[in-house]
Amino acid sequence: MEVGDNGGRVILVSGATGQQGGAVARSLLERGFAVRGLTRDVEKDEARELAGLGAEVVNGDLEDRSSIERVLEGVHGVFSVQQFMEVGVEGEVRQGVQLADAAKEAGVEHYVYTSVGSAHRDTGIPHFDSKYEVEEHVRASGVPYTVLRPVFFMQNWEYMREPILGGTLPQPLDPDKPFQMVAVEDIGVFAAMAFENPEGWIGREVDLAGDELTMPEIADTFSRVIGRQVDYFQTPWDQFEEQMGEEYTVMYRWFDEHGYEADIAGLRKEHPGLISFEQYLSTHGWENSGSPSEG
Repeated sequence: MEVGDNGGRVILVSGATGQQGGAVARSLLERGFAVRGLTRDVEKDEARELAGLGAEVVNGDLEDRSSIERVLEGVHGVFSVQQFMEVGVEGEVRQGVQLADAAKEAGVEHYVYTSVGSAHRDTGIPHFDSKYEVEEHVRASGVPYTVLRPVFFMQNWEYMREPILGGTLPQPLDPDKPFQMVAVEDIGVFAAMAFENPEGWIGREVDLAGDELTMPEIADTFSRVIGRQVDYFQTPWDQFEEQMGEEYTVMYRWFDEHGYEADIAGLRKEHPGLISFEQYLSTHGWENSGSPSEG
């Protein structure tokens, strides 16, 4: 690949072996950036795969300030993501604050923080509010920043593959309520666009979505792509809470009562290749056979 102006700019990608970090790292590498992928385990398959694509994969711990300072040396930009499911909302805030402070001190020129769609709307969802707390700290830190707020990942449907392939899409949501989704690949594209064009992106806070469908429309899309009938089943709320727990029930009730508000038409103008839900399914192993996903 011919490296342009991006080649001399090293971007530290936290969570580089996760869904968002991996997508961002690949998108940056495709655009000729130098990528330093941060992970706690450089021997993981995902870490080896990134290294094979040309990333420098380094070991580091977001709980350890000296570890962060070491991997920030010579870095132009940072992509910051934390995982509340691993460390809880308090750990997420602690790690997000620490990475932002270290980046500011290291003189990082562009800090892209990935939050969650509608974090700024006082949702009352604990792991949305924690991300907004990190956002507020990033803004106050003085580091030149961009905030990306992705909505529900299309990749999350992979966890429901079994019932869907069995013909049922079970969710508790109102069948008339539109539901926004985004492919993680598009989070990678927007992060790379931000690093590539800092003049247009520093100071921006953008909700990211690629499609908006009701649950019956989602079921119909599955039906078309996998080649068998899939029907929407509206799960009773008490049954959903029993299966998924309080945190996710709070989130889904918010989906039902309010919902995400990303400007999909505006995003498509900036990124015409924005992935629709049907495109996502067709390129992630759902088509016809419904065979296990490759990715």
